[in-house]
Amino acid sequence: MQKTIKNLLRRNAYSIAVFITIVIIYLSLSPLKEFKIDISNFDKILHALAYVILTLSWLLAIKKSHNSIKTKLWIGVVIVIFGIIIEVLQSKLTIYRSGEFLDALANTTGITIAILLFDTVFKVKKII
Repeated sequence: MQKTIKNLLRRNAYSIAVFITIVIIYLSLSPLKEFKIDISNFDKILHALAYVILTLSWLLAIKKSHNSIKTKLWIGVVIVIFGIIIEVLQSKLTIYRSGEFLDALANTTGITIAILLFDTVFKVKKII
């Protein structure tokens, strides 16, 4: 069963990454109800977590050159630019969202964590 799930995820990794990207765009640009959680900078934690998931999904989707740090860095740079574009769109296209430098920094932190953990987590678990 585990092997079947693993093969299913491999075959659909690109579609999953695109889906996650679309979900992040939607969640970033649509009005959402405020979370009533009393944790300082909780939204920054959510940003970092979302971008960890986004980056890991693209790292898994781009199957070629997993050993190449250059490929991982390019994926990271593209996602950083994506995050910056989303922040700009929030400030320019919406009246209910604001683009923030600290959000972009939290996104970049999530991307960095994903790249640093990718080999360790996924190669140890033999997912890739």
